[in-house]
Amino acid sequence: MARKFRRTEEQLRASVRGLNRPSESEAAAAASAAEAEEPVRRPKAPRTKRRLPRNAPAVERITPPRQVPPAFAPEAPEEETVEVSQAGEPTQLYQEAQIGAAQLDEEAQMEAAQPHDEVLVEEGLPTQEMPAAATEPGAEAMPVPEAEPVLDGTAAVSARDAVKVYGEGANAVRAIDQVTHAFLKGRFTAIMGPSGSGKSTLLHCLGALDDLTSGKVFIGKTDVTALDEKGKTSVRRDKVGFIFQSYNLVPTLTALENITLPMELAQREPDQQWVNYLIQTVGLADRLDHLPSELSGGQQQRVAAVRALASKPEIVFADEPTGNLDSRRSAEILQFLRAAVDEFGQTIVMVTHDPIAACFADSVVFLVDGRVVGEMAGPTVDRVLDQIKELEPL
Repeated sequence: MARKFRRTEEQLRASVRGLNRPSESEAAAAASAAEAEEPVRRPKAPRTKRRLPRNAPAVERITPPRQVPPAFAPEAPEEETVEVSQAGEPTQLYQEAQIGAAQLDEEAQMEAAQPHDEVLVEEGLPTQEMPAAATEPGAEAMPVPEAEPVLDGTAAVSARDAVKVYGEGANAVRAIDQVTHAFLKGRFTAIMGPSGSGKSTLLHCLGALDDLTSGKVFIGKTDVTALDEKGKTSVRRDKVGFIFQSYNLVPTLTALENITLPMELAQREPDQQWVNYLIQTVGLADRLDHLPSELSGGQQQRVAAVRALASKPEIVFADEPTGNLDSRRSAEILQFLRAAVDEFGQTIVMVTHDPIAACFADSVVFLVDGRVVGEMAGPTVDRVLDQIKELEPL
């Protein structure tokens, strides 16, 4: 009975295994599907083993040599790092960077080989380029043409080819003959020359008091020669101050009224604080109610100087301001003008025949026969006298 039971049990297990076992067609289909899902595995390339330091990172950084032309090489070049593959060869990105660097170096060498123009820069004058051929070894320098006055705002007043002729025909006199010069802002400039050299005529034409026969005068960027009489009056009133040798005070007005007269004509309120400062500086506080006839020559000239500066003009023209004064009063006026330039940036152009007065200026322009023949920076009495002696025979 037990033997029969074991045989029956074995038959049942075989039947179960037969039920779970797939048929041949099902087994073939399952194998095909498994092959389709499994990715194709290609044999791996053998890796070259490198001996690296202990605890070394996975990627090693090296510094390749960099070739740069000496003229463009920096003083302290920065190290350049690139990545290398595990085989120890530069990556494709590094190779492309090296090709680009080589191209840039070649362009830099070509640019360095090309000649560059040399630029000459002179203070107060526009820059001019010198042709490259003139800078080559053995080549003669080409002459640089005379520069025109700057009109970019650095010149307070300038003249271009200025000519002033009095009379006609055989009686014509050229008081100014082709004068081209620029007077810079914030500078004290003296004009000197022999008698009849055209100093005062040039000053009057620069200040729009007289008209040129030909040429141009600019105050700042304003072409004064292109203005009508009304426009010139406006320029003289708003932008220019004058100090004359003969004072030119109104005899029926007090000292204070003479000082404020230009601003009253322009219908502008004076800067009372500024006017008071000028009056205190020249020592006229106790003489403001006096008429010109009640003032000494030095006091009248101080009134004229304060009147010229009271409206804060762009430029002051002084025509022999110390001509009628003694040495002491002359020094007071000149020190006042010098202080106006140094402390307030005032621009002053002064005509004088006195070498001592000229030494208060930053520079001296010399005129002979209506022409500018020279300019001296940092004048001294001895240098001015020597220069005048050289000009006298001309």
